Amino acid sequence: MSRQLLIMALAPLLGLFILGIGNGFLATLITLRLDAAGESPVVIGWVSSAYFIGLALGAMFNDRLLLRIGHIRAYGSFASLVAVTVLLQGLFFEPWAWFVLRLIGGWATVGVYLVIESWLLTAGDQKVRGRLLALYMISLYAAGAIGQLLLGVTDAMGVTAPFMVIGLLASLSVLPMAMIPRFSPLIEHAEPLSPMRLITLTPTGVMGSFGSGLAVAAVYSLLPLYLQRVGLTVSQIGQMMAVVVLGAMLLQYPIGRWSDRHDRQLVLILIGAFCTLISAGMLWLPLNPWVLAGLLFLLGGGVFALYPVSVSHAADRAPAGALVRMSQGLLLINAIGSTVSPPMISPVMATLGDAGLFWAFGALGLFLVGFFAWRRRVRPAPVPVAPFAPSTPMSSVGAELAVTEELVQGAIEHEHMEDLSDAVPEVEVAEPLVGPPPADETHVVYYDDDEPEEEASSNAELQESRG
Repeated sequence: MSRQLLIMALAPLLGLFILGIGNGFLATLITLRLDAAGESPVVIGWVSSAYFIGLALGAMFNDRLLLRIGHIRAYGSFASLVAVTVLLQGLFFEPWAWFVLRLIGGWATVGVYLVIESWLLTAGDQKVRGRLLALYMISLYAAGAIGQLLLGVTDAMGVTAPFMVIGLLASLSVLPMAMIPRFSPLIEHAEPLSPMRLITLTPTGVMGSFGSGLAVAAVYSLLPLYLQRVGLTVSQIGQMMAVVVLGAMLLQYPIGRWSDRHDRQLVLILIGAFCTLISAGMLWLPLNPWVLAGLLFLLGGGVFALYPVSVSHAADRAPAGALVRMSQGLLLINAIGSTVSPPMISPVMATLGDAGLFWAFGALGLFLVGFFAWRRRVRPAPVPVAPFAPSTPMSSVGAELAVTEELVQGAIEHEHMEDLSDAVPEVEVAEPLVGPPPADETHVVYYDDDEPEEEASSNAELQESRG
């Protein structure tokens, strides 16, 4: 990766890292505080669900706001709103108010990710998207792990201190984006494939994305509740949640690369079976700290690998022109799964006790195994068309970021082997969601050392007047 490209990507990645540290332990903190106040798992589930509802709404509508006000101002607005909602949660405690604040916070958070991902997408062409995506994933998971470890440190500082720290981090994340040149990538409103079209194209991808949303949301919102009720301290809960994130970061890529060399439907079946076995271990094995940490590490690796392998499987059959819209559609399916997860699983915990979380995980794993096995019998998986790329769903632009040159080329080659015209009609070529300004539009030239100084100054003044 060139030095110029790295500099271009550094500001959004730094902003993501700073914001991600606070966002990494906010969900855990809220779950623990609600449980300490005596709220039922059902109430905790609904408050947790509010955040994912906000994410889903933001993923569908925030790109329209970016079209109106520009990326840098949008980032500042969204990050400030995240800080305000978190600080308000620290000022007073009411579950209904926290539901509203988490809803607004989720909507604002996905707006931040939309700005960051669109900026990264514009930083380079399809040839370097894989490397940019890798840097993005490292920043995201590293921030999440560090945030979980800070949970115990900030909790010892006082009741409101964690909320203050998260609010400060959200505000601080504005600085890297505010100091980059005044330039905004062009962005068009996303039009993802409809759920019915996705089901026609890739039933396995749809069910894998939905199941991943159910599982990941439960990990973030209800696993801390289980850990607190089995007797762990706040600091220990933060450490265990960091182990989960670490497992997701370290195991996702090896599992994905393994899926490049095997039938991806078979890999999905094995992931579902693996998660079921881990759930059985959590239910029946004696859980000393080392055993618990090992099982949670493996659980994070399995649960978080489900979505990217499902998307990779879906991409193996999608027409090249539908890759972006398909990825955006699967993102919304994943968001729906995340939204309904806490309200669905929390009543199981209320009925069966704290271990109900892993009874639910086990049931979900068995269902996915059965569904994937049925689909494999009905329609065998196609040969993988491009190398696996680890990904985490955040925004519609992030879905395009994962569509690399290798993936498009593989899809084009696969179209010659199978007639896909009925799968997604009226799709011929890929239409990028984000791109550089048109050739006839004057804009800031970043790293052209040969540009005359007077022209650069004129371009900068023009951008500032339009800003």
